[in-house]
Amino acid sequence: MNESAPAAAAVRDRRSHSKVTDTAPSRAELRDLIAALASIADHSGLRPWRIIEMRGDARLRLGEGLAAAAGGKREKYLAKATRAPLVLALVVSPRLKHKVPVWEQEAVASGVAHTLGLLLHEAGWGTFWRTGSLTRTPEVHAAHELSPDEYLLGWLYVGGVPERDRKPKPRKPLDPDRYLTELEPSAPAGPQ
Repeated sequence: MNESAPAAAAVRDRRSHSKVTDTAPSRAELRDLIAALASIADHSGLRPWRIIEMRGDARLRLGEGLAAAAGGKREKYLAKATRAPLVLALVVSPRLKHKVPVWEQEAVASGVAHTLGLLLHEAGWGTFWRTGSLTRTPEVHAAHELSPDEYLLGWLYVGGVPERDRKPKPRKPLDPDRYLTELEPSAPAGPQ
């Protein structure tokens, strides 16, 4: 593997930033990163996903939806929704009457979410991924104005990388042998 390859470096170096600064990529910068998602593996090229951009007071709609779903604690959820200057909702927009099963379409949307996080990292932005038990509630669905067949994967919170995070701690190494197995050839079928 080429250790200096940009994709390998982005994967190896990416970190979640639970606190970000108040700067965020512009809409033009975001559009350029999203355009790069055309290379995501996508059976039949369905592009069964979309991204909802929330900035400023638009983020309060997320907080209101979460609070309604939780049955209260409005201030808590408004604060959660505004922890970053840019919140991107990742939406699965499945094609239900298609040969490609919905689980595979959701896998494409998941690939979009992760790859977008890597692209944002590579561009110098801090991100953190959020989901939770309220993600697919009717109240949160309505707050995002999703169609009846759409559903959320979660949110990428995006902002500047704080100075304290510019020199991240090393990650615990991953033992590839624990996760990489090999399937042995089977015996030929038929009479023995």
